[in-house]
Amino acid sequence: MEELNKTDKKILIGIQSKFKKALYDYRLIEDGDHILIGLSGGKDSLALLELLGERMKIFVPRFKLTAVHVTVENIAYESNLNYLKTFSEKFNIPFVHYKTKFDGTTDTRKSICFLCSWHRRKALFAVAKELGCNKIALGHHLDDITETLLLNLFYQGSFGTMPPKLKMDKFDMTIIRPLSLISEKEMKEIERIREYQKQEKNCPYEKDSSRRNAKNLISELEKWNPEVRNSIWAAMENVKSDYLPRKGD
Repeated sequence: MEELNKTDKKILIGIQSKFKKALYDYRLIEDGDHILIGLSGGKDSLALLELLGERMKIFVPRFKLTAVHVTVENIAYESNLNYLKTFSEKFNIPFVHYKTKFDGTTDTRKSICFLCSWHRRKALFAVAKELGCNKIALGHHLDDITETLLLNLFYQGSFGTMPPKLKMDKFDMTIIRPLSLISEKEMKEIERIREYQKQEKNCPYEKDSSRRNAKNLISELEKWNPEVRNSIWAAMENVKSDYLPRKGD
């Protein structure tokens, strides 16, 4: 790869800065952690692995990483396993390939996207337990989190989203999202700069997801306020409950 120009160096420094800020602000990594990285093969998970892999070289805190790629056999979604394994080993991170499947006809109330995501997540928890991991790192970025907030608001009637750190007491596991402060636009930039290899075949159901509608809505709001994503994030950290309706008062 050619020497990076000043613009690309500045972009990477900005991404790394936001990555570090998320780690410190939300205390995502602690000494002795064994973190499973959910490596889907997309740009977000590849960037997550790279950023955590580089961070692992720093003396404090000391932690271990294992990359896990889950294949759902009945979904036509493919990644180059050799590439993912080689990419992981480049950062001295062990690579594990886990296969699972599900019957989408057993619960027609849920979309294929929901069922696939749920079974992938279930598989990650199972592998994490087998490997002795105490945390699972996922590649959700700022746009994913703000879009989820809108989806919950409009479809579920609740004000909540995917937080940077979530303790799952039921599974005795903590989910962390170190890319929480990084926008999708920035993720596309690191993909371009690092020349990540794309998946062999994308998910056939991706365009049918309601998430696409939330993404389009935020793009429209961005025309009104270019910093709308950061404003939504700030609102989540500045909830004024006294100025919201509460039953029984």
